Amino acid sequence: MQRIMLATDFDPVSEAALHYSLAIARRYGSKIYLMHVVAPEPFNFLAPDARQRALEDAWRTAQRHMTNLLIAGHLEGVDHQVLVEQGDVWEVLSRRIHELSIGLLVIGTHARGRVGKLLLGSVAETIFRQATCPVLMVGPRARHVSERTPDQPILFCTGFSAHSLKAGGYALSLAQHQGSQLLLIHVSKETPATQQEQQQIAQQAHQRLRSLIPPGMLLAAPPETIVEFGVAAERILQAAKQHKAGLIVLGVRQPVGFVRRLKWATAYEIVGESPCPVLTVRMTEPE
Repeated sequence: MQRIMLATDFDPVSEAALHYSLAIARRYGSKIYLMHVVAPEPFNFLAPDARQRALEDAWRTAQRHMTNLLIAGHLEGVDHQVLVEQGDVWEVLSRRIHELSIGLLVIGTHARGRVGKLLLGSVAETIFRQATCPVLMVGPRARHVSERTPDQPILFCTGFSAHSLKAGGYALSLAQHQGSQLLLIHVSKETPATQQEQQQIAQQAHQRLRSLIPPGMLLAAPPETIVEFGVAAERILQAAKQHKAGLIVLGVRQPVGFVRRLKWATAYEIVGESPCPVLTVRMTEPE
């Protein structure tokens, strides 16, 4: 996380994302790239001359917003660079992520609704699915940084698949750097026939969760394991609220067909309803 990119459109959710970006940058000694992309699509219906003027106005407005951030002193003490470009949002972001070797992309989302609805919008959805680096999403329900306390735990969600275990490395690193307690949660897909069977499944899952902590790893507080049964998104959100989590860490991948829609819908729902930011780590290699 030595290089962080904040994709911003200057709205209140993006402002909240900025504060989270700065908190991480100060913790890791990272450089922040504040990125705004002026997209041409809203101006396509205009005549060529009017379209060019509108794009230039939008670009100047973006520069003014960036200047205001600098004047306000939000970036004081943090190595940073301001970038304003024109073009397709995802194409510009993707190119810049590669060119600058970005280790973390941060975006504010307007995610609302339940499964089956478009939660993130087309641009954020594309970022969510295709970003090659981890993405920190700050949803509309996430607490403001000033409302958080330093000891808020990190909730790492795993189904023991390769993509979720990859995300565990980030959860462990953040827990160490922030001095936070690490909570490991597994939501079982099984439907036990008896209470005894449920207890047996839960016991095995607790053991697997504890085995994910490397031997001798020093954490500020003993990790806690949580095993639930039911709908994954509901149980994860419930645990985040109950334990007052400061961050949820998820591993995501690119499944295919209808399964892909269900997988992404689960992640969308968590982002949209989460009381804290959600860090998604995408699996880019076959499992």
